[in-house]
Amino acid sequence: MKELIADLFISLDGFASGTDEPAYFGYFGQDLGNWVREHLNERQVILMGRVTYEALAGFAGSATDEVSTRMRTLPKLVYSNTLCEPLAWENTRLIKGEVGDSIRALKQEEGDPVRCIGSIRLVKSLARLGLIDRLRLMIFPLILGETGKEPIYADYPRMPLELVGTKVLDSRLILLEYRSAAPATQ
Repeated sequence: MKELIADLFISLDGFASGTDEPAYFGYFGQDLGNWVREHLNERQVILMGRVTYEALAGFAGSATDEVSTRMRTLPKLVYSNTLCEPLAWENTRLIKGEVGDSIRALKQEEGDPVRCIGSIRLVKSLARLGLIDRLRLMIFPLILGETGKEPIYADYPRMPLELVGTKVLDSRLILLEYRSAAPATQ
């Protein structure tokens, strides 16, 4: 069975973005860049929702930097009931229907792990359904407070987690990696 990994980049107070915040909340550094490249070089299938797909495909679909080039070569799945095929970004397939049924079926297939990047609403749905095997949180050292947008944990279910790894990047970012302490739903 495929493992499903959810990666979220968040502020210290749990927001995915903020008003007028730059990419990576303005904290991009060498260690973070290396982490992004290393994890893109692993065997995987990228899973994302419509909003993340539209944002990434808008620049990574034609950009020539190393990360964008690798993203184009990776198999990508977009969960959306509003998009229609064909999708513009190469190596991208559309998944429609009820999210639980679609992702359960995907996890039963043989092959590379599935990695959900960003896609706040999709990750929340997957968490509610108990389908996340590993959760990786990249925590950025700022509190967005009233300028924060997209609160990560709003409306999440109770999720028992087991810490399996930590790492400090660029002397300021903290990566926390958790495994579900409850059995994942098949």
